[in-house]
Amino acid sequence: MAFATTADVAAIEQECAWADRDVPKTLYGLLSRTAGNFPNNRAVSYQIFSGPTDKAETLTWSELKDKTTQAANLFRSLGVGEKDVVAYVLPNANETLITMLGGAVAGIVNPINPLLEPEQIASILRETGAKVVVTLKGFPKTDVPQKVAEAVAHAPSVKTVLEVDLNRYLTPPKSWIVPLIRPKVNKAHAHADYKCFRKEMAKQPTELTFPDSDGDRVACYFHTGGTTGMPKVAQHTYQGMIYNGWLGHTLLFTEEDNIMCPLPLFHVFACHVIVMAAVASGAHVVFPTPQGYRGDGVFDNFWKLCERWKITFIITVPTAISAKMQRPVDADVSTIKTAFSGSAPLPLELFRRFEKATGVTLVEGYGLTEATCLVSCNPVEGEKKVGSIGIPFPYADVKIIKGTPEGLKECGTDEIGEICVYTPGVFPGHTYTETDKNIDLYYQDKYLRTGDLGRVDPDGYLWITGRAKDLIIRGGHNIDPAEIEEALLGHDAVAFAGAIGQPDAHSGELPCAFVELVDGASVTEEELLAHCKRHIHERAAIPKHMTILPELPKTAVGKVFKPDLRRHAIIRVYDAALEKAGLDARVTSVIDDKKRGLVAQVTLHGSGPEDVGNVLSAFTRPWDEAKPAA
Repeated sequence: MAFATTADVAAIEQECAWADRDVPKTLYGLLSRTAGNFPNNRAVSYQIFSGPTDKAETLTWSELKDKTTQAANLFRSLGVGEKDVVAYVLPNANETLITMLGGAVAGIVNPINPLLEPEQIASILRETGAKVVVTLKGFPKTDVPQKVAEAVAHAPSVKTVLEVDLNRYLTPPKSWIVPLIRPKVNKAHAHADYKCFRKEMAKQPTELTFPDSDGDRVACYFHTGGTTGMPKVAQHTYQGMIYNGWLGHTLLFTEEDNIMCPLPLFHVFACHVIVMAAVASGAHVVFPTPQGYRGDGVFDNFWKLCERWKITFIITVPTAISAKMQRPVDADVSTIKTAFSGSAPLPLELFRRFEKATGVTLVEGYGLTEATCLVSCNPVEGEKKVGSIGIPFPYADVKIIKGTPEGLKECGTDEIGEICVYTPGVFPGHTYTETDKNIDLYYQDKYLRTGDLGRVDPDGYLWITGRAKDLIIRGGHNIDPAEIEEALLGHDAVAFAGAIGQPDAHSGELPCAFVELVDGASVTEEELLAHCKRHIHERAAIPKHMTILPELPKTAVGKVFKPDLRRHAIIRVYDAALEKAGLDARVTSVIDDKKRGLVAQVTLHGSGPEDVGNVLSAFTRPWDEAKPAA
């Protein structure tokens, strides 16, 4: 189907209501249909090392369905019913995908970021009441098994831990050496039974031993962030998963496509946008290395891997695009049609450099965990407005609202307000597992309030201009500023603290903090940074810069006014970048533009505007040449 304009979207919606679409109602039904249509086609390929000729394991759709069935049967045999939880704390591997699919067929699957600390993992396990956890067996260069054992000791609901041994992906002599140097995992305090995932799965038949669900139900729990003691856990239904898959199949992928996905299988972008699109379409997905883009050699070998697998679609994020642009395109990439970028805003200069270097069309989109992901996208076949997040997908209803004395009202064209969305992936009233967290989360009891600020232009394109929730997005990773602020307020010398995301050319944003000291107190910025390192559990949330101000800007009710802190950070970061580039231009002010949000006003001081643009367009926040005083 055509997806180039809002008229195309309307035409698709007018064919029939979403509820009347001819799609299976369950994940297992969708997987069974695709495995029946393309049993011998490649479904997934995985290689533990990044070399273009390194060993890889490929599963066909028939094999993936059989292994998913065995995993689902195994989980049921361990007491997992439709409302029980299978959690996994794993890097990428074929077992990770099988656990994700099998867990959602048997019960509710709960992917957990393996980079989290043990107390955060334990918090999620307690929140979801997980019965089974799938994780790594002790393996060199990873502490995931050790962290999970510690977490399970503080999660009484966990009865069984299933271990995945990555050694089977290695070849001699490495596969001989691992058993000799395998790190020990202290399981003394983990009350659960430990078993081998593959051995237990192999005992199960390849036909379901229980009836598939008879309709829609909650099938996934995805945590958001995890930077606070009790993370929010979002609930996803079959309908939301299948909607994401239907979009991918209808608008983008066929069984002839090969998708490169170096994103982690604990994130909705990989699990719902890519895996579900493949399950719906029969496309082939390639996962390089356990760490994906973070894996050794992935960026150095990226284009050669695309040539090896004849990739047609690349899935990426701005930080990965930046890394790729620091390496030559040293392979035949003529098969690549499109690259999709999500999770964080993409700087204009990076967009241009990527398309010029590769000849590949780059498309930005928008989604969020709370909506089972997809909301909008710059149309592949239509106009791409760089900096926008495109037009809403079919059956995605977006409203922009603002507070007024009479209550919440819908905004007009180009008027900034809070972005609210309804799609088949939104679960009104039940977005989070905790009931209290769903209070005031919806507009008209239907539209999810995203916390993002934005506008819709006259052509129907959606633009993000800020974030109402003040989340810091570091390379697509959400960081709650409250954790940074709470740590700083625990210091005797600190009276007030405000944490924000400062612009960063690589990660989009990095956390930084501003403090106001108690009268008469004395402490250095370096000492406060050291305090943060000791008291902030998540490494990604530790501030990269600290500023002590005589007084923090505050609202009339005494709340720290963060727009002024953002202005302060933009000036500091942009001026430093200009100085490093040997330019005399400097930021003289930062204004709040109605359509673009905070915009740096730069006085050139003899510097060329093109040179300034080359430096500042690496950042996501815009800039203009300052107008001379009247």
